[in-house]
Amino acid sequence: MNFSIKRKLFLSISGLILLFVLLSWLLNSFFLDKYYIYTKKNTLMDCYNQINNTYSGDPEAIYLDLEKFESNKGLRIIILDKEFKIKYFFNERFIDSKLRRNGPRVPNLNMEVRDMLKNSKISQVLQGKILIEIGKDSRLNTNFITLFSKLNNGDFLVLNTSVTAMQESADIANKFFLLTGIITIFSGCIIIYFLTGRFTGPILELNNITKGMAELDFSKRYNVNSTDEIGQLGSSINSLSEQLEKSILELKQANKKLMEDIEKERKIDEMRKEFISNVSHELKTPIALIQGYAEGLKVNVNEDEENKNFYCETIMNETQKMNKLVKELLELSKLESGIAGLEKVDFEVLELVNSVLKKSSIVLKEKDVEVKIDCEENTGVNADYDKTEQVLTNYLCNALDHINEKKEIRIAIRKVNGKVRISVFNSGSHIDKDEIEKIWISFYKVDKARTRSFGGTGLGLSIVKAIQEASQNQYGVENVGGGVEFWFEMDQAKMM
Repeated sequence: MNFSIKRKLFLSISGLILLFVLLSWLLNSFFLDKYYIYTKKNTLMDCYNQINNTYSGDPEAIYLDLEKFESNKGLRIIILDKEFKIKYFFNERFIDSKLRRNGPRVPNLNMEVRDMLKNSKISQVLQGKILIEIGKDSRLNTNFITLFSKLNNGDFLVLNTSVTAMQESADIANKFFLLTGIITIFSGCIIIYFLTGRFTGPILELNNITKGMAELDFSKRYNVNSTDEIGQLGSSINSLSEQLEKSILELKQANKKLMEDIEKERKIDEMRKEFISNVSHELKTPIALIQGYAEGLKVNVNEDEENKNFYCETIMNETQKMNKLVKELLELSKLESGIAGLEKVDFEVLELVNSVLKKSSIVLKEKDVEVKIDCEENTGVNADYDKTEQVLTNYLCNALDHINEKKEIRIAIRKVNGKVRISVFNSGSHIDKDEIEKIWISFYKVDKARTRSFGGTGLGLSIVKAIQEASQNQYGVENVGGGVEFWFEMDQAKMM
């Protein structure tokens, strides 16, 4: 059976109290009367020495002292002359009054003294030894301690005291001690119960805290209100809890970062595989076309000049597309690796917009699209001019590729939160929510069949993302009423 430390302390201390009480009671029962007798013998010796020093042969001279000994010490004092005749007997005056009423009793008294001393070793007393014996008065049925010795002047001294009174006192003392012992045990158990609870309470609290620590719960702290061993232990556990919490938090953060790195590596690996697949897909068609038309030219499938020119133009177009793809891949790689640095200058963004529209005027005219511009005043920016032009051109090309029959494109230039934002709106279908985050991925196209109708490579928005992240500016796309709006931000120019 497992006992708690509180129960063990309670039983142990209660057992000690019970053992001490029983041991004290047994010692009193067996040795208290003996100790009383030993004390009385010492008292008789003290009285003998005082009487022997003050007595000169006349009892009347020290009568007051003798009476004090008799009253205070409970003694019976008898002084005998050299012939063992009584010279002084305790309460002698009281006896004289009885003699006057009842006749003389001195002979009887003298006989009592002789009867008391008849078994004593009188020869030893005569040699100057002090004789102390315990005897019994058969007439009174009482035990006495008697001292019999010779005084300096030659007289004899008999000191006598009752033992029965001492034995009764010892019995009373033992009974009272047993009663007080029971009370002591009962009250001691109650006090010990509360003291052990107060002692084990902090230990139980520390135990709960350490259990929580084992379950990685470091929210609990021990309230240190003492400097003893328990307080020092509580301080150590608090310090250990704080250190463990800090270490585990660091481990969790490191583990989280490791998982993020692993996930990042996994995504990079997937992107690498997808990139290779996309590049292979983008190059497969033009290479096949070039190969087919080149073989046709070689074997002179069509000898007329018109067909030969068509074959040559097709080869050249596909070659240009491949060249554009390779250039965009190189540009994207440089941006993502940080090789292509940004050369920021201050310029007026409206001038850039007009320049891009002018370069795209032929395409806009072919598709019969008119671009509307909404620009605030003082929209100077600090950015890389060529990279900004590339972002805007990519947005405009994307808008032209996905515009609907309304043929509406709007370019807005606004100041937003200390930045200059350019937004390009085109009328057309909304982008699905699931697609919005994916359109920034390289080679990703909204048309799942990867048709070549738009003529794009799927890298334009990826290049926008790389340029904006390199310049640490925001970009995005939103589905708005009637179409889709792409936007990007630039730093404001300070001196314009």
